[in-house]
Amino acid sequence: MDKKKLKISSIGFLMPGLGLLFAFIALPILFTAWLSLNHWSMFTSISEMDFVGFKNYQNLFSQETFRKALSNTLLLSGASIVIMLPLSVLIGIFLHRIYSKGSSLVKTLLFLPYIIPPVAGALIWSYLYSPTNGPLNQILEWMHIAPKDWLTSPGMALKSIIIFNVWQTLGYYIVIILAGLTEIPKDYYEASSIDGAGKIRQTIFITIPLLKRSMLFIIVIMGINTLQLFDPVFILTQGGPVNSSTVVTHQLYKTAFEFGKAGEASAMAMILLIVILVFTLLQLRIFKSDD
Repeated sequence: MDKKKLKISSIGFLMPGLGLLFAFIALPILFTAWLSLNHWSMFTSISEMDFVGFKNYQNLFSQETFRKALSNTLLLSGASIVIMLPLSVLIGIFLHRIYSKGSSLVKTLLFLPYIIPPVAGALIWSYLYSPTNGPLNQILEWMHIAPKDWLTSPGMALKSIIIFNVWQTLGYYIVIILAGLTEIPKDYYEASSIDGAGKIRQTIFITIPLLKRSMLFIIVIMGINTLQLFDPVFILTQGGPVNSSTVVTHQLYKTAFEFGKAGEASAMAMILLIVILVFTLLQLRIFKSDD
């Protein structure tokens, strides 16, 4: 088979997969981008769509509610990374050294919260956060600390979402760190111990640098996941109180399905997509420059 026929046959094998990608990923994104440039109510016929250009985007950034939702989304994502990345690395290193023989059982236990459906997990935590009978406030009372209005206080609602997100997803990132640790050759540690390096120096100069790719993956995936967080906000706080815990995905849902403003909701989706792309490309660029 000559090169031309091989090239044609290769394209033929790729066409089904590329067709599915176009139908279920590229086409919806393009349609959403087109909707974002139009004024259209979901309660009317699509024939009544009116092209308005970038007016939907201008309207969004003039709305205090959307600006609050966008800032909360970025804060939620940033706080999750700052909290979970060091925790996943520290706990992963600790478990790798202490429980190396029972690593499969440890990984399974750590992964359990991640495989619990977010709606079910949020319902469980709504009970834990209960201001009257919630276990968290009862523990605070035993410690002689004033109970917290976890979900009804503007200063605590978003923090409560962050706590839930850490509980739900931390185990997944720890498992990734554990997988990265198993790929580090033991020869490095043996050679460094001969030179007199202790556990702390080995961690700083061997473990952390060789975990950089695992940490890059965690930062990117964590950023993407938290920027799209919806279920716990919808179940626990409904974006309240006073929009203190609203995020872009929740505001998008309300705009589309409660108010029927498909154009503005599509503009929100495109803004969120741009934020995710910029965040991901920035992280990849930073780590690539470090290499």
